Amino acid sequence: MRRSILLVPVSDGGLWSARSGGVRWICGFTDEAALARFAVHHGQGDRPMDHAALLGARIIDEIVPSLGEPAGLAVDIATDDGSMFFPPVTGIVPDGVAVDAGTVREGGDRG
Repeated sequence: MRRSILLVPVSDGGLWSARSGGVRWICGFTDEAALARFAVHHGQGDRPMDHAALLGARIIDEIVPSLGEPAGLAVDIATDDGSMFFPPVTGIVPDGVAVDAGTVREGGDRG
């Protein structure tokens, strides 16, 4: 995911995201077909959807920390059996914004 180029819809000058379970999810798509499926479900129909092409690493390392709230990455959410979620936890997002940072890990170490 980090080395993949993801297509992220742009709306009102920002990246399209959705909130669920106390997390803001930035939605990215692996190709134009996956983005088109999303557009059909979100009112765009067959019209082109404005989007940015971003590296997964940039989303996780730069954009997620800048949001100031728990945030993660949801990939291909309009694909029935191909959706992937990268939650705001240690090992996925930078430790400073991980919701589980500072919790006791297996073996008694603090994260």
